[in-house]
Amino acid sequence: MSERAEERLAGRRRLIKFAGASLFLTVSPISQASAKRSPGVLAVRIWPAPEYTRVTIELSAPLKYTHFTVKDPERLVVDLEGIELTGVLDSLANKVLPDDPNIKLVRAGRYKPGVVRLVMELKTEVAPQVFELAPVAGYGHRLVLDVYPSTPPDPLLSLLDSKDWQAAPVESRPEIVADNRPETGADAAIDGKSEQPAEHRTVSRQRGRPVIDRLVTITLDPGHGGEDPGAIGRGGSYEKHVTLAVAKRLRAKIAADPNMRAVLTRESDFFVPLRARVDKARRIQSDLFVSIHADAFVRPDANGSSVFVLSERGASSSAARYLAQKENASDLIGGVNIDVKDPVLARTLLDLSQTATISDSLKLGKAVLGEIGGINRLHKAHVEQAGFAVLKAPDIPSILIETAFISNPEEEKRLNDDAYQDKLANAIFAGIKKYLAMNPPLAKSTLARLD
Repeated sequence: MSERAEERLAGRRRLIKFAGASLFLTVSPISQASAKRSPGVLAVRIWPAPEYTRVTIELSAPLKYTHFTVKDPERLVVDLEGIELTGVLDSLANKVLPDDPNIKLVRAGRYKPGVVRLVMELKTEVAPQVFELAPVAGYGHRLVLDVYPSTPPDPLLSLLDSKDWQAAPVESRPEIVADNRPETGADAAIDGKSEQPAEHRTVSRQRGRPVIDRLVTITLDPGHGGEDPGAIGRGGSYEKHVTLAVAKRLRAKIAADPNMRAVLTRESDFFVPLRARVDKARRIQSDLFVSIHADAFVRPDANGSSVFVLSERGASSSAARYLAQKENASDLIGGVNIDVKDPVLARTLLDLSQTATISDSLKLGKAVLGEIGGINRLHKAHVEQAGFAVLKAPDIPSILIETAFISNPEEEKRLNDDAYQDKLANAIFAGIKKYLAMNPPLAKSTLARLD
C-alpha cells in the first residue's frame, strides 16, 4: 500500500472514531436523561374518610398530568403523561372500598400512546385537589388526588346531632350553690377570644370546691395517620395505629361520664393536616385538646412517658425542640397542598389569649403527667415546652402526650397490649378529671364560634 493510501485510511479511521465519539456525546446523555425522567409507578394507595378520600400514586420521577371533572354522573378524570399502564396502576381499582364515602370506583386505561387515563366515579359532587409532593421520608415522588365533598361535613353539626350533646342537669348534683364572687388563681380562665371581667363570671361550687356545671367537650387528637405513619417500632408497629387505639379507648371513658364528651380529629387511618386538627377543635368550641403520640429515638434504650405544651419563648430543652421539629414535619410527610391557605387560622395563632391558655395547658399537663407516672416511668419528671404546631389553639388548653417510646422494644410491646392501652387511657382520663376539678370551664353558648 502506498504511503498516500495509508494516510487516507488512517484519516478515515480518525473520522469514524471522532464521529462515534460525537454520536456518543450527543445522543447517549439525552437517552440517559430521558430514562431518568420517565416515571414508573411504585405504589398506589387509597385513604377513605368522611372528610375526604385521598388517592396517592407514588412514582420514581415527576410526571405531567391534567385533570377535570365531568357531571351526570359525577366523575374526576386525570390524564397521566409519559407512563404506561402497569399492574401496579391497574390495581388501583381493587383498592376502592365499598363503604368509601366519596368514591364509587376507579378505572385506569391507556388513553393514547404514553398517556394513561384515570376515571374516578364519585358518590357525590366534589371539589378535588390534585397536587404533587416531592420525595420525603422514604417516599418517592407522589401525585395526590384529594376528593373533598363540595359540601363538607360540619363537625359542629355532627356533634349537635350526636345523642350525648345535652348537658347533664345541674339539679342532679347535690349541694351546688351559685357563687358570684370574683375568681382568682386557678379559677380564672379565658372565655373565647378575650378575657371576661371577673365580676361577670359565675362558678358553681360543691362543699367549697369548684365543679363543672355544663357538658365539657374534649378534642382527642390521635397523632399521624394515612400517608404519615409516624414512628415505626422495631417490631413493625406504626405509631399512627397505636395512637388511634389509645384515643378510642380514652373517648369511651370520657363518653361514659355524664358531664363530658369527646371528639376525635380522625376516626380511622387517614391524614389530617396539623392546622385542620386545631381548626376542628375550635369549630366545636372544645374545652381541652389532647394530642396522643408515641415517641421514638435512634437508641432503643430510650424510654418513658412525657407531656408537652406550647412554648412562646423557645423549647425547654434541645430534646423538646427536636421532637417539635419532628412532629411538625408531619405535614411534609402526610402531604399538604401548599396552595390552599387558611388566613383565619393564621390570624387566630396571634391571639393575645395565648399566654393565659399556655398557663392552663401547663396545669393540665402536670395533672396528666402525674397520673401517667403511676403506670410508666417518666422520661422527664416535669412538663416540657416547645413550638408544636398542633398545640397552637389560642383559646383551648392543649397538651401533647408521648405515651412511651415505640422505638424501645419493651415499650413497643406494651403499647400494643390491650390491657396497657386501657391503663394509659385510664391515667389520661384521671389527669383530665383532676384538672377539671380545680379548673372548671366557664359557661359557653351551645353553638361554637365559626370564625
